[in-house]
Amino acid sequence: MNGGPKELVFAPLGGVGEIGMNLSIYGIGAPRRSWLIVDLGVSFAQEEQLPGVDLIMPDVRFLAEERRNIAGIVLTHAHEDHFGAVLDLWPQLKVPLYATPFTAALLEAKRASEPGAPEIPVTIIPVGGRFNAGPFDVELVSMAHSIPESNALIIRTSAGTVLHTGDWKIDPTPPLGLPTDETKLRALGEEGCLALVGDSTNAVREGRSPSEADVAKTLTDLIKSARARVAVTTFASNVGRLRVVAEAAQKAGREVVLVGRAMERIVQVARETGHLEGVQEFRSVDIYGHLPPDKVVALCTGSQGEPRAALARIAEDQHPEVTLSKGDRVIFSARTIPGNEKAVGRVINGLIDQRIEVITDRTHLVHVSGHPRRGELQELISWVKPQILVPVHGEALHLHEHAALARRCGVKDVILCRNGDLVRLAPQSGVIDEVPAGRVYKDGRLLVDAQARTVADRRRLSFAGAISIALALTEKGELAADPEIDLIGIPERDSGGVLFADLVDDVVLETFESLPRAKRRDPDTVAEAVRRGVRNAVANAWGKKPMCHVHVLAI
Repeated sequence: MNGGPKELVFAPLGGVGEIGMNLSIYGIGAPRRSWLIVDLGVSFAQEEQLPGVDLIMPDVRFLAEERRNIAGIVLTHAHEDHFGAVLDLWPQLKVPLYATPFTAALLEAKRASEPGAPEIPVTIIPVGGRFNAGPFDVELVSMAHSIPESNALIIRTSAGTVLHTGDWKIDPTPPLGLPTDETKLRALGEEGCLALVGDSTNAVREGRSPSEADVAKTLTDLIKSARARVAVTTFASNVGRLRVVAEAAQKAGREVVLVGRAMERIVQVARETGHLEGVQEFRSVDIYGHLPPDKVVALCTGSQGEPRAALARIAEDQHPEVTLSKGDRVIFSARTIPGNEKAVGRVINGLIDQRIEVITDRTHLVHVSGHPRRGELQELISWVKPQILVPVHGEALHLHEHAALARRCGVKDVILCRNGDLVRLAPQSGVIDEVPAGRVYKDGRLLVDAQARTVADRRRLSFAGAISIALALTEKGELAADPEIDLIGIPERDSGGVLFADLVDDVVLETFESLPRAKRRDPDTVAEAVRRGVRNAVANAWGKKPMCHVHVLAI
């Protein structure tokens, strides 16, 4: 992994071959490289595949070993898939952290809401600012996206300049913040861009992503035409969308009520950083029931069907302060993240069962993506004129389509890589090595290695239950008492009507008595024999093999 002093390398440790968990690193120099980390994100676990797991995070063991050589972490923006792992993983690194004011404020608000979260010193970089982190000269480029202060990074090094796009689109009329900085990007193209490391999320889609202004018009019409209550659910971080809803409500003579802690936290940070300047004050949830139905818009968390979020509780008629009824209107102003379809469907069905009108992007333009389609990708390439293009932020199909588009646009050097690939960008580009990469699970307050048995055992438990058996042995190798048996998640009876508890009890006794007397005095031998006998007997009667734990106590 050694190279010349001007060797520039890139490696994704998350976010390539998948959506979410973004973590990229750039290295310069040799034999010892200096590293720059870009983003530290999470992805969200699906309960069916990872029972009990709250979040998935990149494994940073390589970076922990390289800690002395890390110049810093730069956050492109404050979406969870780009900064959600900072509080959990920064203590392993303890390196300088750079962020714009909104991202820094949201990180601090998040830290304050999590007991025991570390205090992290953040260097705040102004929007469009430029700074040095070790040998890296980093300049922020404002990019339109679905959260304030989203940035691309121009990373200048002695071996060449890289544009790391972050998340972006081209929207000439964003509801807040700056549009994508075409002037700065064109100037980079004239200066000379070695490599573009770019967002591939929408590379399969033709044309251009619609503007937030189009969504604003639709939401204004829908809120104005509603006869009773209106509830809107969207990603809490989409402050531009919150602003659009607030302005639409004001035009319709309605008050906006915030429902859900995530909404309250984001709005507080957005006001503190000036992103909701001029927008009417939002009302707290306790005022909801005192407003006439045609004078209220509820801004709710829960666009992804999260079971504890406000909208799921409203759909189950379980929310302590907010109810909806026949004739009310709910607008889902967000796309459903793949994997959340069932959860969102449950919420929608619960609302429809209450005869509430539900509007989604299937029938109305109530949501647009914050990521670029092919037309925008093409335009960025024409502005920046990169020598090399590396597709990131996408699954295999997205990366492949982005690569094919880049070649059609005349980019001669297109490099497809996966998490853990070490890509040399200069001098002579290509995948040259691997660095350790993987994932860890946030499990309650703990971080658990993905290779540990924890989650695999839970999956087995959820599929076939468990049997726990306790035996007490005398010095002579006799049972001191009847076996203690506990069945968890096992059917009550077999097909012949025999209680599984009786079947297990019989097998334990038969297995024990079949052992030679000398072996009955060995707790390990007894435990293994009973475990095998019980597991096989239950499998024969049921067709499934439960987990089986046998505890033998010699007394």
